Amino acid sequence: MALIETNSLPVPAGAGRASALASEVKGFWKRFFATAFNPYRPELHYMRGPGPAWRAKHGMNAPIRLKPRDL
Repeated sequence: MALIETNSLPVPAGAGRASALASEVKGFWKRFFATAFNPYRPELHYMRGPGPAWRAKHGMNAPIRLKPRDL
């Protein structure tokens, strides 16, 4: 799930309300799409279980201890 932040910026003197609102809406959607469609997915790179270094140290037939939540 994506986290979306909204920041309200002060309206510069002389700028119309419509252009300030349009600018704020445009900024919101730009941040929304940048966050929602970010290609980096850390859960896809999370290593589950013992890796090659652990197997090199303990051997391929070493018992793996499971945590209670894994049962």
